[in-house]
Parts: sequence; structure tokens; C-alpha cells
Amino acid sequence: MAQVSLRNVSKIYAGNVRAVDRVNLGVENKEFLVLVGPSGCGKSTTLRMVAGLEEVTEGSIYIGDRLVNDVPAKDRDIAMVFQNYALYPHMTVYENMAFGLILKRYPKSEVIRRVNEAADILGIKNYLERKPRELSGGERQRVAVGRAIVRKPMVFLFDEPLSNLDAKLRVQMRTEIHKLHLRLQTTMIYVTHDQTEAMTMGDRIAVMKDGVVQQIADPITIYDKPVNKFVAGFIGSPPMNFMKGKIVKNNDHFYFDEGAIRVRIVKEMADKIAPFTGKEIIFGIRSEDIYDKLFVSEAPAENVVKVTCEVVEPMGSEVYLYLNTGKHSFIARVGAHDRPAVNQDMDLVFDMSKVHFFNADSEETIV
Repeated sequence: MAQVSLRNVSKIYAGNVRAVDRVNLGVENKEFLVLVGPSGCGKSTTLRMVAGLEEVTEGSIYIGDRLVNDVPAKDRDIAMVFQNYALYPHMTVYENMAFGLILKRYPKSEVIRRVNEAADILGIKNYLERKPRELSGGERQRVAVGRAIVRKPMVFLFDEPLSNLDAKLRVQMRTEIHKLHLRLQTTMIYVTHDQTEAMTMGDRIAVMKDGVVQQIADPITIYDKPVNKFVAGFIGSPPMNFMKGKIVKNNDHFYFDEGAIRVRIVKEMADKIAPFTGKEIIFGIRSEDIYDKLFVSEAPAENVVKVTCEVVEPMGSEVYLYLNTGKHSFIARVGAHDRPAVNQDMDLVFDMSKVHFFNADSEETIV
């Protein structure tokens, strides 16, 4: 079994700087867990502590049933794939992949078998005699992954392995790593700042900010039920739109009043919203939950808002509209056929059953 468990793990640098702050994280056997967050949030430091490349200041790390705080990296039965590939330029692809096994004195026949097996899985069998300089970025990344596969470790660790690749190759390699996990059925921890990678690859996602894990859940739960404004804004492309305003009550109905626009809150949210009547609150809505009234047949009048379209950005199968209420700017994602004129006033419909509200002080989710 290859569970990984982090219990109150912290990394404190000189000057009492907490790069990682009391992280509790459990990775199940055969699970693909993604650590995601902005640069400097502590995700790579967390991964390096699991790998044994950084010392743990506080807390405990277990791999399986073994406490590994004081176990050297080479004895942890993990394999790590780095952002910069870290291939030996003077060695062939075969020699790069076999090097770790040769150091551990594996029989030559076993080394050949494992390297060929990994090369088959990754589609690089024809490159075994080439040097890294003769390979493209994607091929070098495959070699780096292959070097990890041949060791057959308990846990794979990936530290932003696709960030050096171009956009098309990134999508391809993302799929390859996902298929690799399904084939190998090994525990994997993957670090990225790209929320698209996190959403498409992870069985679960751990969102980090300032060294603290904000939320751990499956991708759909993270997207639909973020625990706070940071998670809501970080996960999703375009990011969730936020507006500040007040909750007002009129004729037993609650409304969100932004100043320039006012929309009615659905009954299902009323109980949680009621305590904030008259108070400032943060309203959140995703771009795909905003529609052009021209294409909505039965839009409730209370959900229709008048805005100005500032920028129209065609994306092929869809269009991003950059809009302004007069107080707030936000983005709507609409169909490819919907292209209003720039600086045109237009009526939009908010899907109020899918909106979110956040506490203006703590930024935690209210509903």
C-alpha cells in the first residue's frame, strides 16, 4: 500500500517565514492528487518535503506505514519528475533511463526489460540511442517520466512537469500522464499552478494559498462548492466574477443590490442570506451562468440586468464578453453566434440558482 500522509507538516525558513503552514493531507493508495495554487503558495516545497529534498520543520510525513521524516530521499521508494527534465546530456536516452537501476546494481537483463517496457508505454522506443539534445521538449519529458517509471516506485511525484512545453504539447502530455496513471495504478502527487491541469487530471485537488491548504475535494466539488472566495476565483477559466453590494429585503424577498444592478435571490438561499440583510456582501457568478436576454425565452424580470459591452473576444466555439455595470467589470461566456457591438448596452440574465455569496470580512462561502 502506498498511502502518503502529511500530519501538521510545516516548513519554516530563517526569519520565521512559514512557507508551508500545518498541512494535513492524506493521499490514498493509487490516487492521483493535484496540489494547485499560485506561485509561492508552498506547493513545491510540500512536494519536496515528501520527496526528502527539504527537511520537515514540524509535523510528520508517512509513506505507507513508515515515518520518513529522517529517511534519506534515496530510501523513500519514490520517483520524482522535475520541471527542467534533469537529463544527463552526455548519456543516451537508454542510459538516462537505466542509470538509477544500474546504481542499485540491478541485473543487466532486468535493466533492459524495464527500460524497454517503459519506452513502449511512452512511445519512445525509437529514441533509445539518441542524446537529449536530439529530442524535442515533449520527447525529453517522456524520457524524464520513463526514468521514473523504470524504478517502479511506491509513489510518483511530479513538480510542474509540463510548464516548459508549448500549449499544444502540454495538452497532449497531460493526457499521456493521465493514461499512464490509469495503466500503472500507482499513487501520484502532481504539483501545478495551472488550474486546467488540476481539473482534468486529479482524482482530488488540494488548493493552496500562502502555505495553507484551503480546500481538498474532487474537481467538480471544488468547482461547484468552493469553501471561500480564493478557491472560487482560482478554479475556473475565466475566473468567477465578483461584485460587492448589499442584501436588501422587499416584500418578503431578498435581493442583491450592487448599486447599478439588482437581482432577486432564490428561495433556497434565503435562510443563509437573511442574517446579512443590510450588510455588505460579495456576490459571485461564473461566466457561463450569464446569458444574453435575446437568447433566453422566459427570463424573470428580477434576474435581468442592463450593462455595457466593452470588449468582444471570439474564442472559436464561444465568445467572451467583457462587461461593465458602471461599478464593476465582469466576463460572460456566450455562444459563438452572440457578438454584440462594442460599447453597446445589452440586457443580460443571471442564473440565480448557481450564484455564490461570500462573507465580505472573512471571504468564506455563505452559500
